[in-house]
Formats: sequence, structure tokens, C-alpha cells
Amino acid sequence: MKPGLALRVSQHLTLTPQLQQSIRLLQLSTLEMAQEVEQMLADNPFLERADDEDATTDGAGERAAQAGADGDTEDGADDPALTTPAHGGDEPAVPDTVALLESATPAAPDDWPTPADADAGTGGADDAFVPDDTDWSWDGPGVDRDGRQADEEHGSAAELARSTERLQDHLHRQALALHLDDDERAALYFLIESLDDDGYLSDSLEDLTAALWRHVQAADPTAGEARQEEVASLMRRALGWLQAMEPAGVGARHLAECLRLQILEQPNTPEARAALALCEQPIEWIARRDMRRLAQATGLDDAALRAGLALLTRLEPKPGRRFADAERQIIVPDVIVTVQGAQFDVQLNPAVLPRLRVSDLYAQALRGLRGGDLQQRLQEARWFIKNLQQRFDTILRVARAIVERQRSFFLHGEVGMRPLVLRDIADELGLHESTISRVTTAKYMATPFGTFELKYFFGSSLGTDAGGNASSTAVRALIKQMIAAEDPRKPLSDSQLADLLKEQGIECARRTVAKYREALRIPTASLRKTL
Repeated sequence: MKPGLALRVSQHLTLTPQLQQSIRLLQLSTLEMAQEVEQMLADNPFLERADDEDATTDGAGERAAQAGADGDTEDGADDPALTTPAHGGDEPAVPDTVALLESATPAAPDDWPTPADADAGTGGADDAFVPDDTDWSWDGPGVDRDGRQADEEHGSAAELARSTERLQDHLHRQALALHLDDDERAALYFLIESLDDDGYLSDSLEDLTAALWRHVQAADPTAGEARQEEVASLMRRALGWLQAMEPAGVGARHLAECLRLQILEQPNTPEARAALALCEQPIEWIARRDMRRLAQATGLDDAALRAGLALLTRLEPKPGRRFADAERQIIVPDVIVTVQGAQFDVQLNPAVLPRLRVSDLYAQALRGLRGGDLQQRLQEARWFIKNLQQRFDTILRVARAIVERQRSFFLHGEVGMRPLVLRDIADELGLHESTISRVTTAKYMATPFGTFELKYFFGSSLGTDAGGNASSTAVRALIKQMIAAEDPRKPLSDSQLADLLKEQGIECARRTVAKYREALRIPTASLRKTL
């Protein structure tokens, strides 16, 4: 085979580190983004918080005067992507990163520097973009025109999450009021830490006692049977102390015991005695409200059964609910929508916006140097701020487009929701559908009707008699209204709900009604029936 030279033309995509970071930041939730910012602040010495208002203002004035003297007008301050969107004006043009990946272009945009530029010492990243590093500082839309930080009292999402007390901490504080010796306190501590998020002991007392006994043996190998019996007695007493704590029902092993503990905290009335008798019966009978079996098993008359069942429905089946996983339940909206008449104001939430800038001290020290690891870290800091701003710009653009499409929702509530799919917003904004999916995932909007994930405003459509479409969200709201207005003694079946929707011109099959009802966590007609 004879060797030779040949020319070949081909196209390929270059996924730069900046593009990867832009995509990753776009799909992060508020809490995840806060963690990313903290990690970047810890790793990159050139990145710092822009909290010193006086220093920032003075430095900006000096640099503006210097820029005017040098006649330099092609710096990053005139870059539209660095304009704060919350202050009004034209919205910045944000590159659609997913469209760049999925298109057939040979490389990323020409004005995006690569690490090779810095290593080669060409200066393309620094000279073409930002001769002055302070132009990369970004206070975010949370700063008003006078430079003051808005809504400082809100705090960060992580701080809000940490402010909620855990169930175990709540119980440990109550345990401090008990006069216990060291062994008793250790047994009670062991039980409290064994509770699940709902406040139940998911393991049996025997298994928990065996686990504690293994710890005792590990600490004292000479412990004998007498010590083992003492540990078992301690655990039984500790269970009693735990189940006497607040919230009532904590420390139960199953639902019937949880309900019984709560009933015992109430006055000894005929209603409470009937409820106690019901707790001794299979829980399935109570769930189905099988009056015949319950009457035969308890010997209670119809009036007593109804009173006992009414008391059971008022009890809390999960005593640890208000403490459970409080950190993950904290929702900090990314966008805030206010309605004034027929006008909507859509702004980013100042509480989630980081105030970052490139350290002027380090940047000035490196000015004039080319190449090297430090220069690359400086470039990374600049691009991190740039990508953060692109993230919030994209979220704001998508949120404004959603509000414009769902104006009826903000005026009339859920029943006014219109059919909307991701492609509608993607086509309107000139972005890729995958970008819209990333933006609307784990991002929340605060509205006069509550806080919703951005995906909530998207829904499939159902046909109507008039030839139009109705949003599935609006149909669910109608089903919820119909059930709320039904006669509790004769609740509406799924077929009846489908017929009522048809009377309003909405074609919805019975199975679709059942699916929407289950999504709303509404039980079947038999379980909704009031005796």
C-alpha cells in the first residue's frame, strides 16, 4: 500500500468548558445553584462577593474616568449580555446553548474564548471581551438604581431551610425536662433517633432493643444476661416516655397505635371511647367505612359509630409531617409575579440572585501577564459570572413568555389555564425545546394564587364542542370544584363527573376523569360518602 496525503473537509461540534457550564447552571435548582456559587467562591480566588457598596462605587467611578481618558469604549460594560434585565429596557440576547449543541455548526460561537487562547498567550479572551475586570462584576437584578440591595431581609434559601426544627431536635428538647439517669437518657435518645420522617418507629421494639444491646456489648464485653434484661426494661420505659411527648402519636409502631395515642390525649367522652373501640378493628374496615362489620365487632350503635369515625378523621395520621424533611420542602421562588389590574409585573426574586465580581486586586496584579494557570482561573471566574447572568436572563424571558400566554390564569385562577406546550414558548423565544425544559424544571414562580413550578403552566389540551381546546389543568380545577360542591351523602362518581364536563362542552372520558381525580389525591365516591 502506497502512503500519500489527502485533504478531507468535515464538520464537528466543539463543546467548550464554558458551554458545558452554561448548560449545567441552567438546569440547577435554586438550592443547587447556591451550593455551586459557594463551591466556586471557595475554589476560585479571583471570585468574590460584591458586598462592599462604597468600595464598588468608588472603584467604578475611578475606572470610568480612566476609561474615558483612554478612549476605551469597547469594553464589557457595553455588552448587552451584561445588562441587568430587572431594570427594564431591551432584554439581552441570550445564546440558546442546546440549539448550539444540536445544530450542524462546526464549532461554538467565534467570540467564545477557549482555554487554548489563554494558554497560547493570544489574549483573545481578555482583549476582545473585557479589558477591565470590574465590568464582569454583577450585582444582579436585586440591586436598585441607587445601588442598594433589595429585600435583604429575605435571606438565602439555605438559611430558610436551616431555620426549621427537626422532629428529633424537638423531642430532644422535651427530653431535657425529664429527670433521667444516664442509661435512661441514652435509651430515649436511641429511640428518638430511630424515628422516621412521619414520627413512627419503623422497626419493632425487639429489633431496636437488640441493636442497642449490641452497642452495650461492644462497649462492655463482660455484660451478662442481667444487663441485657436491664436494657430491655429501659427500652420499654423509654418507649412510654417517647409516646407521651408532643406531637401526640409520635413513637407509634403503626397507624392504629398512632390514632389511639392521640385519642388518649383527649377528654374521656363517648365519642373518644367509640373511637378507641374502632382503633382495635382492622384499619381496612375503617378506610372502607364498613358500618356493618364495625357495628358487629364493636357493638356500637349507628350514632356512636358515626361520632367515632368523625373523631378519627380529625386526627393526624403522620405526627411528624410538619417536621419531616423541612429542608427539601423549602421552596424559594425564582420569579415573582404581581398583578395590578390587567397589568403584570414579572421580576426575578432578589433573594436568589448572587452578587459576585472578579477581585480587582488579583486581576490588577495579573494585568499584562499571558498564559499560565492563574490567567485561566481568572478567565473561569469571568465566565462563571457571565453564565450566571445568562441563566437568570433566560429564566426571566421564559417566565415573561409564560405569563403572557397564561394571562387568563393570573386573572381568574386555575379554571382560566390555557393549553400550552414547551414548543410554543421555544418558538416564541427562538430557543430550543430542550432549553425550555431545563429552564422550567425545579424553577418556581410566586403568583397571587400561590407558588408554582414553571412546568405547572404547561398542560395538554382536551377537545371541546366548540372546536377549541381546554387545558388539562383547567379541567382538573373544574373537577375539584364539582367535588367540593357535591352532596356529601351522594358524592359524584367518575362517570357523573364526565357527564357534567360534557354538559360544559368538554370531552373527557371516565378514565381520564379518574386519572385527574387521583392526581388531585381525591378518593373515590364511596370513600367520600358521609354517613
